[in-house]
Amino acid sequence: MIDARGLRCPWPALRLARALRQGGEGAAFEVLADDPNAEREMRAVAEAAGRQLMRLEEHRFEVR
Repeated sequence: MIDARGLRCPWPALRLARALRQGGEGAAFEVLADDPNAEREMRAVAEAAGRQLMRLEEHRFEVR
């Protein structure tokens, strides 16, 4: 799990990018982020890596 609550962009997206590089193929990640811009930036990072970002709750996301 990536806990990026309280961090302002671009930090949530950077933490996700690092996890995607280190996590290997097919790894799923849960991300907690409360910055209003985080969803947009994390979606771009996920799509660039060939992944999908899904919102589970208001500040909770999953990347597959």
